[in-house]
Amino acid sequence: MSMVRFRAGLVIAGAVLSLAAAAGCDKLRGKKKKGGGDPTPTPTPTASGSPTTSPTASPEGGTILIGEFGSMTGAEASFGESTHKGIELALEHINAAGGVNGKKLVLKTYDDAGNPEQATAVVTKLVTDDKVTAILGEVASNLSIAGGQVAQDNGTPMISPSSTNVAVTKDRDHVFRVCFIDPFQGFAAAKFVIENLKLKKAAILRDQTQSYSQGLADAFKDAYVKLGGTIVSDVSYSKGDKNFNSQLSKIKAAKPESIFLPGYYSDVATIAKQARQMGLTMPLVGGDGWDSPELFQIGGKALDNSYFTNHYSHEEPRDAVKTFVGDFQKKFNIIPDGLAALGYDAAMLLADAMKRAGSTDKKAIRDAIAATKDFPGVTGSITIDAERNAAKPAVILKIEGGKASYIASVPPTP
Repeated sequence: MSMVRFRAGLVIAGAVLSLAAAAGCDKLRGKKKKGGGDPTPTPTPTASGSPTTSPTASPEGGTILIGEFGSMTGAEASFGESTHKGIELALEHINAAGGVNGKKLVLKTYDDAGNPEQATAVVTKLVTDDKVTAILGEVASNLSIAGGQVAQDNGTPMISPSSTNVAVTKDRDHVFRVCFIDPFQGFAAAKFVIENLKLKKAAILRDQTQSYSQGLADAFKDAYVKLGGTIVSDVSYSKGDKNFNSQLSKIKAAKPESIFLPGYYSDVATIAKQARQMGLTMPLVGGDGWDSPELFQIGGKALDNSYFTNHYSHEEPRDAVKTFVGDFQKKFNIIPDGLAALGYDAAMLLADAMKRAGSTDKKAIRDAIAATKDFPGVTGSITIDAERNAAKPAVILKIEGGKASYIASVPPTP
C-alpha cells in the first residue's frame, strides 16, 4: 500500500488523542526530608538561571496562578524539560498579547522526579497550599493518574499534555488531555507495520511497571492480530533494567519480522543497542515515549530502520508548525520535539478556555475546557470529546542517520 493510501486509510473508530506538557516561570525541585516524610519542594533555577517567584508566592492583583508538575529530574527528565520549555513559550506569548481577561498568567512548577508518590505530594501542594486555578501535567501516564486523582478530588481542572493511557481521564470529569490515546496510537502503529512495512510476524517487549507501556502494548497487539498479523513473542522487563539479553534471546528464537517497543526513550535506546548486538536487524517500532533527543544520543546507529508514532513533526509544512518552531528556536536555540509542542498546546488551550469562561471559577474553566472544539494547536486541530480526550491526528516518523523524519499523518476518527 502506498504512503498516500496509508494517510487516507489510517482511521480508527472510537479513537482519540491527547497530548500536552508543562512549563513556566518558576521551577521547584522536590526534595525529601531526612529520615523520610513528605517531599519538601525547594527552588530550582529557571532557564535564565534564577527563580522568578518565591516558593510561597501567591497571585495578587492582575495575575492568575496556574500549576505544573513534571519529571524535571530522573530517568525521563528530558520529558519534563521539553514540556516545561513549551509551556514557558506559551505563557510568554499569552502574556505578551495581554494575558487572560486582562490578567497575566504566572506558573508554579514542581518536580515529581518521575515518582508517583511525589506526583501526589506536589499536586496536593499546588492545590491546597498554592491554591492554583488549574494544573498542567504530567507526561508519564503513571504520574498523571496519581496527580490527577488529587486534582479530581479537589475540583481543580487539569490538562495532561501527553499522557496517553486510557485511565488518565477515565471517570475524572476535571482531568483532560491534548494528546491522542493508546487505542488510536496502537492501531496506527499496527496498521503501518502490516500495510506499509508488510510484516506479518511481530514480537513485543513491554515495560511491566508502566501503565503507558502496558496500555500501548495491548492496543498494538489487539489491532495487529485483527489486521491479520501474528504476535510470536510477548515478553516484559521492569523500568531501570540494564540487561535485556534474556528477553531478546526469547524474541530472537521466535523469529519475528519486527519488534514493538512501547517504552520510554531511556530504556528503548539501550534495548536497541543490545538487540543489534545480538543480530536482531529487523525494524524496531514504538510510540511517542521515544520522542527525546536523548534517544539518539544513547541509541546511535542501533536505531536506524526504526519507526515510531508521535503527535507532531517539526518537518510538517503547516504554518502553525513553522511559526512555533521558529519562535522556539529563537528562544531556546534548539529544535522543539513533540513534548515541547504538546506543552505549548496544553497551555494555549487552557488560556483559551479561561478566556471563554470569563472568570477564574474552577467549574467554569472546567466546563470551558470540555467545550473546546477545533482549537488550532501546533500538534493539529484539537476537539475535546465526551471522555475529555483530544480528537486529533498522529504522525509516523522514521529514524535513519541519527534523526527522525516525517513520513505520514494519521487522521483521527471523524
